[in-house]
Amino acid sequence: MTQEEVRSFLKKQKVDGVLAASPANIRYLSGFTGTDSYLYLSAERSLILTDSRYTLLAEEEAGEGYGVRTISAGYGYGDLLKELMQEDGVGRLGFEEGAMLYGTVMSLMKKSGLPAEQWKSLGMELSKLRAVKTEEEIRLLAEAEHIGDLAFSHILDFLRPGVTELQVAAELEYFMKNHGAEGTSFDTIVASGYHSAIPHAVPTEKKLEPGDFVTMDFGCRYRGYCSDMTRTVIVGKASPRQKELYELVLRAQQTALAGLKPGMTGIEGDRLARDVIAEAGYGACFGHALGHSVGLEIHERPTLSVRDTTVLLPGMIETVEPGVYVPGFGGVRIEDMVVFTETGVRNLTSSPKELIEIG
Repeated sequence: MTQEEVRSFLKKQKVDGVLAASPANIRYLSGFTGTDSYLYLSAERSLILTDSRYTLLAEEEAGEGYGVRTISAGYGYGDLLKELMQEDGVGRLGFEEGAMLYGTVMSLMKKSGLPAEQWKSLGMELSKLRAVKTEEEIRLLAEAEHIGDLAFSHILDFLRPGVTELQVAAELEYFMKNHGAEGTSFDTIVASGYHSAIPHAVPTEKKLEPGDFVTMDFGCRYRGYCSDMTRTVIVGKASPRQKELYELVLRAQQTALAGLKPGMTGIEGDRLARDVIAEAGYGACFGHALGHSVGLEIHERPTLSVRDTTVLLPGMIETVEPGVYVPGFGGVRIEDMVVFTETGVRNLTSSPKELIEIG
């Protein structure tokens, strides 16, 4: 973010300065990857505010035009913020309320000397700057998703009766890290049998059994950017009802992938798959949104949901993950990650989606 762009942002938000706290926003704007730090922006300068643990890293990673200031014992962030605002004549400060603890905000308000009424919550305004991805960001996201594709191909040979959900999750995570991932982008979900009816089930010591659905939702971080994908398979032979459920979810996803295009809203995108599932009589079994954006964070905006009126634009990333969950029976979710183009979407996920029966 150039200083000219900073001034334009300040003017639009009607503030004299900004204190960013979200690690993702700090990284996006300045290049700094450390945590427990802030980014201070004013019309005069842009500074990474950190402590001695990260000073050298901040100086190394700071983008062009970004300086570094370090707190010390007896001279904390409140003291530094007060000094900076006085020097720059900041009378109204924008801050990321959703990225800061209430107690932290209260402490900074008190120490800075700026009255509470002069602090303005920026809501999601800084995060919105990340909604449309650059070509380089899309390349990194595609590489992260490719690692996930490789992991899925690998795990098919690992799945068998007697293996636990925890073992499957551990194998997925080890494989991704062993193939270039920095770590997972969220807690891996492996849900088998009746557990698969829980959309965000936590892996347990439950063993895979013949006849189980096995839903695996996993992702990794590659150079800071996240991947996300879900596949559901069957241990053994699928029953007629399992096949019916799987084909319904697959049809809902394929309908959405074919219909998504820039210019529609998140609500309209969500409806593409939701209508298919509802018409089949399973509307009550699809309780979550169709998808969400992905970037430096695993859950970003805009979303494909019944409430998001955001207009979707080329360069935006979305997951497309319809699911049907039947308590006591099991559930199916299929998830791909796509990027919006000028005419539709390009799928970044290449793993097969036909019903796979293990063994």
